Amino acid sequence: MTLLSTGTITPHVRRAAHVIGAAALATGLTTVPAGAQTAPAIDRRHAEPPQHAQPVTVFAHRGASGYRPEHTLAAYELAIRMGADYIEPDLVSTKDGVLVARHENEISGTTDVADHPEFAQRKTTKTIDGVAVSGWFTEDFTLRELRTLRAKERLPGVRAGNTRYDGRFQVPTFDEILDLVRREGRARGRTIGVAPETKHPTYFRSIGLPLERPLLRSLRLAGLDSKRSKVVIQSFETSNLRQLSRETKVKLVQLTSATGAPYDLVAQGDPRTYADLMSPAGLRRVATYADWLGPEKNSVIPRDAAGFLAQPTSVVDDAHRAGLKVVVYTFRDENQFLPADFRNGVDPNAKGDIFGELQAFFDTGIDAVFSDYPDTAVAARDWWEDRD
Repeated sequence: MTLLSTGTITPHVRRAAHVIGAAALATGLTTVPAGAQTAPAIDRRHAEPPQHAQPVTVFAHRGASGYRPEHTLAAYELAIRMGADYIEPDLVSTKDGVLVARHENEISGTTDVADHPEFAQRKTTKTIDGVAVSGWFTEDFTLRELRTLRAKERLPGVRAGNTRYDGRFQVPTFDEILDLVRREGRARGRTIGVAPETKHPTYFRSIGLPLERPLLRSLRLAGLDSKRSKVVIQSFETSNLRQLSRETKVKLVQLTSATGAPYDLVAQGDPRTYADLMSPAGLRRVATYADWLGPEKNSVIPRDAAGFLAQPTSVVDDAHRAGLKVVVYTFRDENQFLPADFRNGVDPNAKGDIFGELQAFFDTGIDAVFSDYPDTAVAARDWWEDRD
């Protein structure tokens, strides 16, 4: 593709060219890669971009998790430096009711807890959302005990370079993340958003550690509990979002999956699935308590049996008609996470044509993306919005 024409070069294009050029050098994608696969069924090269009232928003998925171990202050800070509009902490609770950022409450894959003999007896098996899980759990540690652990890369086989940071960072609290957002915002002269996700809210409520109360308390103390606050709260469940809609003015995101059902509905014996939530009637119901829909990629553009992108679904248009914005997850640069259209060679951990995938999804009219590589998403967004 030709990045710059001979016409006027806007500041957005200039910025995108700089960032895309740096990313291309890092990934080796200076031209269309030899041997890259393309799908013959769909030609999006001449698609006109939908007109957005505002630019596509970039959410840094667990921070800049493609470059630093996820859910560390280092990952969030790097994401902010890369231009992310929002950073996303997944929130779980400690034994003493403090919210901390971990992808799951089971922490053997994201901390060095297994290397601590003093905690060996804490290893156990629990049923989380109907699934038996073995390991060590945040709710069995006080914050003081959790502070003795250090974070590590969750996907060492995929992102071996990130393992050099293993053991360097603590598990951050939500309050520390909000402090970071405030400091960085002041230093950079822009408002940085925060998008906390409540993990397993039904489970945490069942053990007497509800997530919503301390979450809203932290936002209130940080002055981030108004309609104008750059905050969106996410959940894969529905009941806690309905509760939050009555208790806060900040924006809410109903996350969905391409399969399965919200666990709170399962626990209540409600037969509705995520597919039901994403139907036109379901989206109208979601819009009574939430502001955003957060579907996974396959719900927006499914893949065919060979792994190529098929035709987009109507989910984005249906959500917009219901008054919901749409943020899609999760965009990652490595081949194994990309559609076959955009893979580069056969190494699953090599970088593929993520710019091509993002363009295909931007063309559907989505409002935002979650990305492990926020610099990639920002560059692709800026180029896409300025193209002829």
